[in-house]
Amino acid sequence: MYLAGAEKRQDLIEREAERRSCSAKWQHFPFSTLSHHGEACCDIAREWLLAMDFAQLNGGDLLSGPRWMRQKYKWGPTAWPIHWCDAVERDTLDCGAHAAIAHEAFRARGVTSYPAQFVQQYSPDATEQWQKKWSEDDVSCHWIDDGVIYHEGVALLTGEDEVKLWDASAGWWINPRQQPHGYGSLLAVRIHAEGQFGVGDGFRWGEHRIKPGAWHEF
Repeated sequence: MYLAGAEKRQDLIEREAERRSCSAKWQHFPFSTLSHHGEACCDIAREWLLAMDFAQLNGGDLLSGPRWMRQKYKWGPTAWPIHWCDAVERDTLDCGAHAAIAHEAFRARGVTSYPAQFVQQYSPDATEQWQKKWSEDDVSCHWIDDGVIYHEGVALLTGEDEVKLWDASAGWWINPRQQPHGYGSLLAVRIHAEGQFGVGDGFRWGEHRIKPGAWHEF
């Protein structure tokens, strides 16, 4: 009787912890990928974007962030699904599209790149404004939850088990020395690198260890 009661209590504790987890809402949410029509329109658009990245890199460091993307595409509402040929014609893309293009650009450079998902903290005023803007464009606000948001980026393997996190929408590398609960602070990250061998107990990002495929909360 006591054992059954203890197990029930432990189960309730674990469920409550999951409910309170900042990443719980997006626990099974997939990362974004651009669709392909299977025709020349998307092949040409994809090759154009990768050629643009190569030209902007201009022989520089392969690990340089593709900041040209942020200049070409403003951050804003995007209706999904979106195809490569649609993306190349737009002036505005959301973080999922930014991250998907950056991921392909890094891979085309020969850099090991993984899709990354983030949970970040912002003020209720900021998230309320974004929710209004997305709603006005009749685009899903699934990425907003009170004062926290779902975001996407890229994780680059820079050593045997070391990664850097690139925020393609902001056009900068995320600092692993996070200020807790600050505006724009990183609350959780998930790196999609399932099946990656040789990373031991996880990727090293600053002083953090991040297990591939699982949400890591700070």
